[in-house]
Amino acid sequence: MSDITMKEISVKVREAGVVGAGGAGFPTHVKLSAQAETVIVNAAECEPLLKTDQQLAALYPEVVVKGLTLAMEATGASKGIVALKAKYKDAVAALEPWIKKRSNLELAIMPDIYPAGDEVITIWLTTGRRVPPGGIPLSIGVVVNNVQTLINVARAVEGIPVTTRTLTVTGAVKNPITVTVPIGTSIRDVLQLAGGVSKELAYINGGPMMGTLITDLSASVTKTTGGLIALPNDHMLIQRKRMTVDNILRIAKTVCEQCNFCTELCPRHMIGHELSPNKLIRAVNYKSIGDPLLITSALTCSECGVCEAYACPVGISPLRVNVALKAELRAQGIKYQGELGKEDPMAKHRLIPSSRLMDRLRLRPWYKEAPLSLEVYEPDEVNLKLQQHIGAPAVPVVKVGDVVRSGQLIGEIPAGALGAKVHASIDGTVTEITPQAITIRKGGATK
Repeated sequence: MSDITMKEISVKVREAGVVGAGGAGFPTHVKLSAQAETVIVNAAECEPLLKTDQQLAALYPEVVVKGLTLAMEATGASKGIVALKAKYKDAVAALEPWIKKRSNLELAIMPDIYPAGDEVITIWLTTGRRVPPGGIPLSIGVVVNNVQTLINVARAVEGIPVTTRTLTVTGAVKNPITVTVPIGTSIRDVLQLAGGVSKELAYINGGPMMGTLITDLSASVTKTTGGLIALPNDHMLIQRKRMTVDNILRIAKTVCEQCNFCTELCPRHMIGHELSPNKLIRAVNYKSIGDPLLITSALTCSECGVCEAYACPVGISPLRVNVALKAELRAQGIKYQGELGKEDPMAKHRLIPSSRLMDRLRLRPWYKEAPLSLEVYEPDEVNLKLQQHIGAPAVPVVKVGDVVRSGQLIGEIPAGALGAKVHASIDGTVTEITPQAITIRKGGATK
């Protein structure tokens, strides 16, 4: 045990502005304020082409294990699991000596499948426990954090706030690379580090399966930016992500043959969730109310993309239909009330091999090494979003013209709200403040 108390760990993580680096950005101090039995390090990194977590785990194994043990102390957990794939040989070799030093830590080697990185699937593969639909890992005594989050936890305890983000820049770029940049750096600047921007290419923020199409290269890197992937404009993934929901619904109504593949291969359905993409498509197509639980089961969709990118033989996107349904249901304040059903006895045999997914997505030509650079890029300007996390936007505590230092608090959590603090990521002057962001430019003069 360390000299720091359980409560102090959570407080320091809150002060440092740590959020989940691998997902939607849930404030980590809230997770660490809860009680759990097991803490899992999600190092699966199952999205094709991305390499950040495995590279960081290989380079900083001691820091990852320190972050894990601190998370265990904060939550009172008696067991820690580092979950990653056997093919990440450098990370496995680096972590093993540190894990063997503690009897309550375990290295869990997962199969090379997608979506092993979905926290619900990670928990199921490593512990056998199943998170109920509409539930969270804490409901079964588990807390999950990814590699970069726990590195930030370890640094937070040392008084170091989150000011940088490490991400993979890959695909059809000239020089695939994994870089560390100050949060708030423009996406255009990051792409320049990999060889520049091309009009022939389109760019995805995140992984090829769950990532979103970038429409504005002046947008900035946040604490949750998982990666940048460049692909030709005519690539199937780009074309799919550009389709409107109206077009998807028209296609679904015309060609959906209710083959059931999307449901049979849905990871959440396989572990006992009611979610049945084919039935949701049918209900939407024919405006059938049917069983209310069926419609609200869309809320349990993890948006992994298996249904649209792998399962459907006719190019329908149940995922996009689910996303639209989720937005409508949440706007009405409706929640899912179903229960966990039986696990599919063939579930583990239906998980998708990563190599097969790569081929299905036609990504093989873009599967390249993206070496980790140890240098931290220094831009002339950063634009720091006040909401880089689930919860309320941070409230500015600086004004235009203020000279700030990297690591200085510039955005505070609103009183009584769920949120995360924001810190300056470069030395400079605050040049602009909007309801959405704070801009800092190097030097002492304002615009």
